[in-house]
Amino acid sequence: MPTIPPTATMDRDFIARNQIVERYLAGKLPLKGAQDFERYCRENPELLDELRLTDQVHAGLRLLDASGLALPWEQKPRRFWEKLPVFIGVAVLALALAVLAAVVATRLSARNAQIGSLQDAVATQPLHPAVSTRSVTLLPSRTAPSRTNATVVGGEAQMADLRVDMSWSRYTAFRVTIDRVDQGRALVLYNLLRDSNGHLRIAFNTTALGPGSYQLAIEGLTLKGDLVPQAWVTVGVRR
Repeated sequence: MPTIPPTATMDRDFIARNQIVERYLAGKLPLKGAQDFERYCRENPELLDELRLTDQVHAGLRLLDASGLALPWEQKPRRFWEKLPVFIGVAVLALALAVLAAVVATRLSARNAQIGSLQDAVATQPLHPAVSTRSVTLLPSRTAPSRTNATVVGGEAQMADLRVDMSWSRYTAFRVTIDRVDQGRALVLYNLLRDSNGHLRIAFNTTALGPGSYQLAIEGLTLKGDLVPQAWVTVGVRR
């Protein structure tokens, strides 16, 4: 490709000899050469007709159209994520997710506060003063333990006065073991004596025990201190 002398004069012969048109269309002219060629075309517009430049431009546009490429003045097709409906949809979804996250965070905060309150209540196990007393006479089973509650106490802070009828037993002193059903041992009471009516008296504040079923196993004490199973009874406690 011939170079353009820095002092060359732009004319028709120079343009033809140095392939100025082809190099201009290909973008290979230096900046000064391109400016000189554009100035010459402004001063001599008939040159464009002589060079049939218009026909070349039209042929190039037809080639672009045939190839499916966008024409220079046409707006480049947007990708699907650049379209307005898609942008609005994404914005709405982001807003909905933000609202959902705020709601979940609020609920989690409330739940954590509730869990903390329950943990404090379990740790302190407050004992409420009894507002009433309930006396219940119980007839225990002499054959085997039962998971069925013979009575249910509680519902409010009250003193439950249990009177287990042991008038039929030949023993006068007893040990009472209290187990929470399916959980574990709660109390063991030694050397309980019957009253004049033959009852074993056990009284407690119902808020001292958690809600559930409590099984009482009653054993007689011999003179040697041996334990002999006598009876069983189950009591329910509610809050």
